[in-house]
Amino acid sequence: MAAAHKKKLIVICGPTGVGKTALSIEMADRFSGGIIGADSMQIYKYMDIGTAKPTKAERARIPHYMIDIVTPDVDYDAARFSREGRAAVVHLHEQGRIPFVVGGTGFYIKALVYGLFDSAPADDDIRHKLREAAEKEGGEVMYRRLLIVDPASAARIHPNDTYRVIRALEIYERTGRPMSRYQETHAFADDPFDVLKICLNRDRETLYVRIDRRVAQMMEDGLIDEVKHLLEMGYSEKHRPMQALGYRHVLDFLAGRTGMDEMIDTLKRDTRHYAKRQLTWFRKDREMLWHSPEDIDAVAERIGRFLEASN
Repeated sequence: MAAAHKKKLIVICGPTGVGKTALSIEMADRFSGGIIGADSMQIYKYMDIGTAKPTKAERARIPHYMIDIVTPDVDYDAARFSREGRAAVVHLHEQGRIPFVVGGTGFYIKALVYGLFDSAPADDDIRHKLREAAEKEGGEVMYRRLLIVDPASAARIHPNDTYRVIRALEIYERTGRPMSRYQETHAFADDPFDVLKICLNRDRETLYVRIDRRVAQMMEDGLIDEVKHLLEMGYSEKHRPMQALGYRHVLDFLAGRTGMDEMIDTLKRDTRHYAKRQLTWFRKDREMLWHSPEDIDAVAERIGRFLEASN
């Protein structure tokens, strides 16, 4: 797409707990923007504390999209996020607002900015059959099946990520082609936006202290009660979002598999590991511009220059 016709889009990303929400709301306020959440967990209703969603006051101050859009029993993937997130970009531009894509799920951000291959609509019958096989035979057996038919995808998917294993097997059974082949063909080739990418970071010690404090705050805010409520609503360990950070840890505690102190310590550790993986992903992007969350004026100046420049 010719540069002159590209819609401007600003990405503000970074590891969990770094301070994306406060800075992005300030920038969206200054530049008459709206925020498109790029968090693979904040899309789920009823999961508020463990996903650290923006508060009601923050969401009232700035229009937010891609938050609270599906229930935890709904299968949701990056392809759907790309479609719906792009629709939000168009909607914001139609309103005369600047879209800010804010979050820590790097793959979702990449899918929105550059597109994602479309392997054809899902096949509910095949997916149901594969899920039944997974429940009967176990995730390890399903992963070994994927290793045979699509080793490239298997190399990128954790053996315990049964959802993605089933998704890759579904594509193979439905089309006769490995999912990795579709991805190689597309290679994130779509390029409809003029994008400014800003990644926030802090020194490791400060970030880890903030993560530990966030975990403690989640406990104080009632994460255990939130998980209990989800269980009462009929959601359980079989639903993928319930295996996410925080939720699976509380489930282990409620099931008696861990004690309170062990649960909290493990959650802090796993969240620090997750932040490290997020930073590894973002550092691979050579277009990323790095700032501290305290660099408010510097970030604002950079955004101002970007918006003033003709594309």
